[in-house]
Amino acid sequence: MSSTGDEPAAVAVDDLTKSYGDTVALRDVSVSVGPSEFVSVVGHSGCGKSTLLRVLAGLEPEFQGAASVDGTDVRTEGGDRVGMVFQEPRLLPWKTVRENVAVGLPRGVDPDNEAARERVDVLLDRVGLAGFADARPSELSGGMAQRVSLARGLAYDPTVMLLDEPFSALDALTKYEQQDFLLDLWRDSDLTVVLVTHDVEEAAYLADRVVVLGGQPGTVETTVDIAADRPRERAEWLVDYRDRITTALGVE
Repeated sequence: MSSTGDEPAAVAVDDLTKSYGDTVALRDVSVSVGPSEFVSVVGHSGCGKSTLLRVLAGLEPEFQGAASVDGTDVRTEGGDRVGMVFQEPRLLPWKTVRENVAVGLPRGVDPDNEAARERVDVLLDRVGLAGFADARPSELSGGMAQRVSLARGLAYDPTVMLLDEPFSALDALTKYEQQDFLLDLWRDSDLTVVLVTHDVEEAAYLADRVVVLGGQPGTVETTVDIAADRPRERAEWLVDYRDRITTALGVE
């Protein structure tokens, strides 16, 4: 990933090596993402894609090299600037939709105070779930549950959103709907987005650039710039980028 123009990077990783005991997950990874840029990361299972996100989220503070978000070392306060959405929504089944979103509010904020409730209401409206504030997770479809997860990730008002295969468990039609919803959310904000996915077409359709990780330990194999204009349609141009990315992955 490289930042756009002369703007400082929203996400910067320099010579990052991350190990778990004797197992090296990432080696000498250097990437950067510009402000408000949308970058996808693809690669075979085990190449360290999710590990990279966990480092950026401040969840893996032990590593060699440097990693920062908005110029702040992720070992200190970097994780406070990011929202993270996982493959599974991870909603608390005994809480309402409103209460699940409120879990993402900054530490120390009373979710019952007026400002906090207004913040949650704005987010629920933003993700199209204003009418489901009092529903339980069991009453939601898979796509709706993932939107609650997105709203929870936005509750902290992050500058960077990290998404770890958020649509992989959805059926094809719901996945397309959620991809377009994510693009709308991104376009209407100043968020920087880093998306990990195994879906090559998803990576190309959503992103400004696609970073290909490979090997074990994972390294950056190449970066593919997606030159298609926005807003995009699912059309033949995707086939060319899919082929370029799968070739970089070593898939014939």
